[in-house]
Formats: sequence, structure tokens, C-alpha cells
Amino acid sequence: MGLTREMGAVLGTIPELVGMRAGATNTMRRSDLVQHKENEKKASTRTSQIVFGERQHLLRVLDSLEGTELPIARMQQERRTLEELIHARTRELNQINTAWDEKIGLVLSADAKPEMLEKLVKQAPEEDFYLLRLISEHPRSNAKTLNKLAKHPYGAIRENVARHPNADATTLAWLSRDRSQPLWYLVAFNPNTPTPLQRRLRDRLKRLGESQPSK
Repeated sequence: MGLTREMGAVLGTIPELVGMRAGATNTMRRSDLVQHKENEKKASTRTSQIVFGERQHLLRVLDSLEGTELPIARMQQERRTLEELIHARTRELNQINTAWDEKIGLVLSADAKPEMLEKLVKQAPEEDFYLLRLISEHPRSNAKTLNKLAKHPYGAIRENVARHPNADATTLAWLSRDRSQPLWYLVAFNPNTPTPLQRRLRDRLKRLGESQPSK
């Protein structure tokens, strides 16, 4: 669900956003044009996104350790330490959302159904950023699920909803008024956005491009 060719062409008229076109791929989860105010907080809440990232780093360190030649005693000690830290992160993930790894597996499964994704969103705590982000970009997420996710505090989740092909007109209109980040850029090029709103947003984007000083 990357940026459309038409959107890329319009954004190319704005110097500050030219670099965005090069990064507009299907793997892009966070657009360069959006400012995420959650990053401005002094202390970060330990969401599943953070804990999962830490566990992945620890697993890579463990893989690296086991691929090197070290004295047996040191190898055993460091392996135990890393395994304890990995287990601690797994327990923390399960405290955020029970059976966390199993639920991630369900979302990533080829058998994932819209009803199941909707149920997982209802059950998930707000702190499970990673699971909810996966669902927000899942092609089988339905309009009802996306409407709920559109109100989540994590900016990347709202971005995914704004560009999702299953987001309905009500959800897109809501996101176009988001004051914490300019999601209207993405809403303007979602084909489900009502034509009058789409026209207003594209006109705003055009005026923004025209207001930029030419080099």
C-alpha cells in the first residue's frame, strides 16, 4: 500500500518532500512527511514494539555468539545471560498481551480472516503497538477494524489506516482532521475518500507546492 504514482508526481513539486518519492515502496511503514509527536515524549512507554525489538536484538547477539570461538566457560556464561534476557522479554510481551507470539502468528498466517483480525484488535491492549500495527496494514482488515485503529495513539498505525484500501469514507474523513500529524496527505490519495473531500485536500496540496520558493 505505497504511495500512488499520482501522489508521487504532486509531491515532487514540493522541495521538502522530493526525497519521499525515492522511499515510497510497499515496505515503507512510516512516511517521511509525517511528524510523530509520540517521539517527543521524554520517557517511552514499553510497548510491544519496543520489547519485541529488544528481543530480536538479543537473539541476533546470541546467534553471533554461537558462531564465534570462545572459551567454553565464557560461552556458557554469556549464553545463559542472553537466554535469561530473551525469556524476560518474552514474559514481558505476554504480560502486555497473553499468548503474544501465538497471536502474531495468527496475523501473519495465510489463513487470517477479517473476523479474526477484528477480534484480536478488540482484545489487544493499547500498548500492543506491534500487533496492532501489523493488523492496520493487513490486506484483510475490514472497515470496522480500521475505524477502531484510526483512533490509536501510535502514528504509524493511523498512517496505515489512512492509506488502506479497505478504509471507509467515515474513517478517512476522521483522519483528514487529525491535528497531531498531517494524515490528510495520505487521505487525499486514498480511492475511498469522498470526491469533494479528495478535491479539497488535493487543492491544499497543490497550494502548498505552489507556495514553496523555487530554487
